[in-house]
Amino acid sequence: MSINKFNGEGYYDPTAYEAMTAVEKEEKALRAFRPIVYICSPYAGAVSENVENARKYSRFAVDSGYIPIAPHLLFPQFLNDDDYKERQLGLFFGNALMSKCSEVWVFGDRISAGMDAEIRRAKWKNYRLRYFSETCEEVTQNA
Repeated sequence: MSINKFNGEGYYDPTAYEAMTAVEKEEKALRAFRPIVYICSPYAGAVSENVENARKYSRFAVDSGYIPIAPHLLFPQFLNDDDYKERQLGLFFGNALMSKCSEVWVFGDRISAGMDAEIRRAKWKNYRLRYFSETCEEVTQNA
């Protein structure tokens, strides 16, 4: 948006110019700021389906104005989830990333063992938890 220093009649209007400049700066700041959210959803089991769901949940976060972090989409690319030590390393990495997020978003009805560990950690660290259905509708969660 280009701000014109002149009003509709061609006269210089400093008040309108200053007001519009302030509005433009605020709009730019709002567009630039995107909180980071941790995507918590199943990975193990039906891996292909769960990966597609995690992608869908991450896209939902982007469309909602957030930056998603989905460790279960990243770390299995180079860590073997079937190897206990590598799985633990991936969970450790995920915990480190979770500490950088403003919220933890939990998706779906099924809570896997990995998700349970993430939720317990988030509660222990007093991170903000939000729960969503598989269709990305926010739901209330009892304790």
